[in-house]
Amino acid sequence: MRFVLASASPARLATLRAAGVEPEVIVSGVDEEAVTADTPAGLVAALATAKAVAVAAELPADVVVLGCDSMLEFDGAVLGKPLAADVAIERWRAMRGRSGVLHTGHHLLVTGDGRSTSRAASTVVRFADADDAEIDAYVGTGEPLAVAGAFTLDGLGGWFVDGVDGDPHNVVGVSLPALRSMTRELGLGLADLGWPAPR
Repeated sequence: MRFVLASASPARLATLRAAGVEPEVIVSGVDEEAVTADTPAGLVAALATAKAVAVAAELPADVVVLGCDSMLEFDGAVLGKPLAADVAIERWRAMRGRSGVLHTGHHLLVTGDGRSTSRAASTVVRFADADDAEIDAYVGTGEPLAVAGAFTLDGLGGWFVDGVDGDPHNVVGVSLPALRSMTRELGLGLADLGWPAPR
């Protein structure tokens, strides 16, 4: 079966490749601002669903489509991509030495037959007590501007994460245990995603 990732995230793609699958990437173009929900976990699940459904509408039958979306819940607020350096600096000064919860929504569907399932996975992230110079230097790299919560675990931001409680892959953007469980729920196996991909 074809396996399509409905996400532009290079970190998600790298995680799936490292785990032995090679999805096609088709970006949805969904207006994320138009999607709402009552909880952070509900919001990322709704966004993941919207992305997967939008991409699936353009595909033939028997294609497996995965949509994902991630956001950080911190101090009761949901934080997506900061986009601007001053916003990222302000967030990091608030987050340092504290914890937040990274939520990733997943929606898996098979085109043509109506099978689908959604799941949100949540992982506690413990941030290092970075000083102002470290925060300025990190934000100066540009990396935190375009990622949920203004940090990465698998990139330059890894220096400033003391640890996680839960699935670390979820923090990167796709929970492998959740995805495996979802494939089984739909009557699929990892082989239907192309695992293990030839090396």
